[in-house]
Amino acid sequence: MDSNPPLLKEGLHFELQAQCPTTGARAGLIHTPHGTIETPVFMPVGTQGTVKGLTPAQLEHDLDAKIILANTYHLYLRPGHELIRDFGGLHEYVRWPRAILTDSGGFQVFSLSKIRKVTEEGVVFHSHLNGDKHLFTPESTVDVQRALGSDIMMVLDECLEYPPPSEKEVRRSMHRTIRWAEQAFRHYRKFETKQALFPIVQGAMNKDFRIECAEKLLELNAPGYAIGGLSVGEPREESLAMTEVTTPLLPKEKPRYVMGVGKPEELIEYVARGVDMMDCVMPSRNARNGCLFTSEGRVIIKNSRYRDDRGPLDPACGCYTCRNFSKSYLRHLFLAGEILFAVLGTLHNMRHYLDIMRRIRQSILLGEFPQLLSANRTATVVGTE
Repeated sequence: MDSNPPLLKEGLHFELQAQCPTTGARAGLIHTPHGTIETPVFMPVGTQGTVKGLTPAQLEHDLDAKIILANTYHLYLRPGHELIRDFGGLHEYVRWPRAILTDSGGFQVFSLSKIRKVTEEGVVFHSHLNGDKHLFTPESTVDVQRALGSDIMMVLDECLEYPPPSEKEVRRSMHRTIRWAEQAFRHYRKFETKQALFPIVQGAMNKDFRIECAEKLLELNAPGYAIGGLSVGEPREESLAMTEVTTPLLPKEKPRYVMGVGKPEELIEYVARGVDMMDCVMPSRNARNGCLFTSEGRVIIKNSRYRDDRGPLDPACGCYTCRNFSKSYLRHLFLAGEILFAVLGTLHNMRHYLDIMRRIRQSILLGEFPQLLSANRTATVVGTE
């Protein structure tokens, strides 16, 4: 591998607008072929080409989401990347005009511990749909994502469970992730493309391995970098500690993405450690299960206390749900198993997350981030007492 290979014109450019001198929190712009993304950003998860419960129009016009995430593993198995390519790519297939990030599918494959086998070549796995045997390699996952046409692609990495295996196994896995990233980039750079490819820093909860992995991946001169393996059941303190170790090593002029986080009150903590991009299924999954996030705390909508509650879900929220419906009606929909509840609940939860990120971004631009961080930490402590 060249020590400093030329960076192709991937079509992605990060513009740093402001940085908090106290914490290192950043506000910027990620320019992509499908629009500009204001950072820090939370990306709604649309695993199978859809954010469950929401239409693309709601995401675009009601929520003003600038980027969504889709999953290579699931789209590869169904309906198939070649079919999506024949439709003109994922943007055309799902009718989403803005940016898309695709996960390589590594996390999903490695979660299938009983039906997959890791080799130096890649990962052999059996479909959870019909049992068919498949092979993901660093090169093939790039090819699948090229067919999908996402703006940001992720390399195939090895994501370990928590608690991790022995130190020897963590080291072996970390070095395999580096080798796979090198293979992926050699393959990726054969093509003229505007799609960006991000490598993923791994190393479990080991500081030294995280540092070694990040330093080796820097040699790829990638358009952006991700931090993976941090939403696998570990205590949040360890996740934040590994993020804090890693982000200072990553290039200031490129976006930093922590995969699979977090709870509403945790988003600002990752931003405080220099993170630009995050994603999590929590706002949509929790909504479908009746857990709604508000400025006054979590609402478990099935609780009997809301049976006669005429008030909005969150008086401080301007989403369609909060403007129009009472807690009583939302509770009725949930208990009745009505599909509308999933729509209204997801719309609110996603708005809550995106509004948090907008407030964080604005505080960085205005030089007021430390005050917002302090207030969030105080509210979090009070809320847990």
